Amino acid sequence: MYDKPRLPDPVRAAAVRAVIVTALVLVIVLVAVLSAVAGVWLAFPAVLCALGGAVVATWAVLDVWVTRQVWVQRHGVLSEPSSVAREKLLRRRSGTG
Repeated sequence: MYDKPRLPDPVRAAAVRAVIVTALVLVIVLVAVLSAVAGVWLAFPAVLCALGGAVVATWAVLDVWVTRQVWVQRHGVLSEPSSVAREKLLRRRSGTG
């Protein structure tokens, strides 16, 4: 059912961090909007936190991408020969062809 292989552990950890940071930033943005609409003193600090959180969330998402690129570069991609290449290799080894 699930054909897609699992993400490597470092990439998955970075992705989980990015999702958590993004969710927290969305909560902070919601607090900022609601407090600005209500005219509460909390609006200005919440907007500042939301702006800082947007920078941190962007950093976290870029961390996922960089971690994935580094993992692929260090560990390579597992490749298997195609069925046609496998047949040619088997014929070459058996001496027929």
